[in-house]
Amino acid sequence: MLPETRQQASRRLKIIAGQVEALQKQVEEDRYCVDLLDLSLSVQRALRSLDALVLEGHLRTHVIEQVTSGESERAVAELLRVYKIQGPAETAGATTASEHGGHDG
Repeated sequence: MLPETRQQASRRLKIIAGQVEALQKQVEEDRYCVDLLDLSLSVQRALRSLDALVLEGHLRTHVIEQVTSGESERAVAELLRVYKIQGPAETAGATTASEHGGHDG
């Protein structure tokens, strides 16, 4: 990991740790559910942002090195691993007719 990427990642992790601590405190204080969800979703967005930062750094350094040194199969295998770990893409707000008890069309 490049030093500047490591520094950015470390800074973001400290922020995320603070958010998680605040979320734990809110749970212990039995705060309003929507407040808990708001903070929880903020933590999730922050983690996705960290993921994007780390992935970009990996693409700009290790993947390029692997491809230029003839290890393109390794690069592809790693990227597929990340893709599979990520899971299916979310479709926010998308629902099916059966979820609403209705019919298609």
